[in-house]
Amino acid sequence: MSHVVFFLVPGVHLLDLAGPAQVFSTAADLGRPYTLSYVAERPQVPAAQGLPLVAGLDWPELGPEDLVVVPGWRAVTLADSPEIGAPALRALRDHHARGGTVASVCAGAEALGRAGLLKGRRCTTHHDVQDELARRHPGATVVRDVLFTADDRVVTSAGIASGIDLALHLVAGRHGPAFAAKVARDMVVYARRNGHEPQSSAMFRHRSHLDDTVHHVQDLIDARFDRPLPLPALASAVGVSERTLTRLFTRATGLTPLRYQQTLRLERAQHLISHGATLEAAARSVGFEDARMLRRLRARAA
Repeated sequence: MSHVVFFLVPGVHLLDLAGPAQVFSTAADLGRPYTLSYVAERPQVPAAQGLPLVAGLDWPELGPEDLVVVPGWRAVTLADSPEIGAPALRALRDHHARGGTVASVCAGAEALGRAGLLKGRRCTTHHDVQDELARRHPGATVVRDVLFTADDRVVTSAGIASGIDLALHLVAGRHGPAFAAKVARDMVVYARRNGHEPQSSAMFRHRSHLDDTVHHVQDLIDARFDRPLPLPALASAVGVSERTLTRLFTRATGLTPLRYQQTLRLERAQHLISHGATLEAAARSVGFEDARMLRRLRARAA
């Protein structure tokens, strides 16, 4: 996903566009190879909020690792949405057929539907137009009350700000949840991942705070949760006492550093077990000497 292309429709909502664009731009600032570009069917696209946007007319050459995003637009109903020409719909369809990923924010799901990409797939959109999307594209399975869905490289999100969650999910899928949490931290947003997944990652769940010291320690634990991490070493790494670190960490996350590490280990072990690993193998993989502690943690979480 090195090239991210945003397809702009007249009346595009600025946050539908700016949210995901900021996620990938921040990821690029943090060292990942992302290039962003903007295409439309006319050189100037009016935003719903009145700002004129300039876009290119020619689609770049894209490969399977690249992403196309269709931000939503202002429309009372999907039937009132702006026309989208056949060449643009074909570009969306062809990119997916070549193995690429196509995503939408809010009403942008309508464009994917017109391109035939929602048929037989799960999708979502803004709650105001979910029923209409289901009527207009009966082959799609419209999922309600989620931030985003992902189905066979077709990723759709709900209204407006959920585009940030969608983009963070895509970044996490390629670079891991720890890096996505770092992007979210840099953007000062709470990284949520309750799209199509049954529960959110612990790496995201405990990042809804603004304590930079605690974020630094979480970065250290996220990267090495399967290894011994003595409290004195963590405290020394951020230049505070053990007592101060425990107080700050507990106040920010509701957990001690040790409990946070154990939560990450448990979550990873549960994932391994669900994919066929034995309890003993999962325990050793996440850093436990044997399965006894893992059994206790699983019983506590039940």
